[in-house]
Amino acid sequence: MSRNGQERGRWSDTAILVGHFTMPRGTAFATHWHPVHQLLCSERGLLRISGEHGTWLLPPSLALWVPALVPHATGSEGDAVMRGAFVEPASCPHIDWRDPTVVAVTPLLRALVEHLDRTDLTPEARARAELVLLDELRPVPVTSVSVPEPRDPRAREVAVGLMNHPSDARPLAAWGGQVGASARTLARLFVAETGLGFGQWRERLRMQAALPFLAEGLPVESVARRVGYASASSFTAAFHRVVGVTPRQYFPR
Repeated sequence: MSRNGQERGRWSDTAILVGHFTMPRGTAFATHWHPVHQLLCSERGLLRISGEHGTWLLPPSLALWVPALVPHATGSEGDAVMRGAFVEPASCPHIDWRDPTVVAVTPLLRALVEHLDRTDLTPEARARAELVLLDELRPVPVTSVSVPEPRDPRAREVAVGLMNHPSDARPLAAWGGQVGASARTLARLFVAETGLGFGQWRERLRMQAALPFLAEGLPVESVARRVGYASASSFTAAFHRVVGVTPRQYFPR
């Protein structure tokens, strides 16, 4: 498999091809698509997968199934190692997910992906492992953590300020004096240009900012303070509300 994620190999011999990529900080594959399905998972570090359906930050406990022909971009948050399994659609007619779908990386699924990365398997052994891998895919209720950016320069100045300092708790009225717009105008701009109220938008931004810290193994209490929450419980409640699972479910120890 090539560095840009394109498949090569003899599909007549296998239904699944596995690639292994070391991704130093800042590595990115620009928007592309594949004629086959792709299962993207992190062996180490945090991956960022973006497309028209949203943005997903994947720790080693989660993988993303990207259906064939769906455009997406892949990058790393810090240093990461990615495994990509390319799956021939004809081999899994029972998987009918039309949009990118997050699945749990169980110990068995991880072992199967590593097993299929070997080059010394017989066709029979490979076929058996492929069937088990496809049967092991289990969706989990994780939501995209994409944060749309406003276009208006006044709202965008607020957005950039919060991206740089997600713990900033100033209300829109305080931001208004800095950017030259009333709180009502800024509130209207956030809804019109991001589809989210300002409070919802800031909450999503804080969850996105929290994920790399959680991936590093920082305590939930410390992460909560870094992104603007007074307690671990209030942060955990917000994380569950936005992402769909708790921080400890997203990053199991």
